Amino acid sequence: LPNGAAAKAGLNRSIADAGWGVFLRILHAKAESAGREVIAVDPRNTSRTCPHCGHTAKENRPTQEKFHCVACGHTAHADTVAATNVLRAGLVHRNVNPT
Repeated sequence: LPNGAAAKAGLNRSIADAGWGVFLRILHAKAESAGREVIAVDPRNTSRTCPHCGHTAKENRPTQEKFHCVACGHTAHADTVAATNVLRAGLVHRNVNPT
């Protein structure tokens, strides 16, 4: 593009990638110095998956903050559901790969 938008997009992507890399290095170092462990978890669908029955659907998130499972009827705040699912995934990963 004449205004350099494509080049800017690539540069912004590189900066963002480097920023996350630095953040993760610092996070791992801080966790290690505190005797803690960092476990990477895939966040995809964590706020769309029911923590009670495991059903995953876009319809489980009727609004930004509400979670209502269309399979079992479980309701909760979407952030609470996502946090529960991330915690469970981390614990499963930890038990599969003990350090």
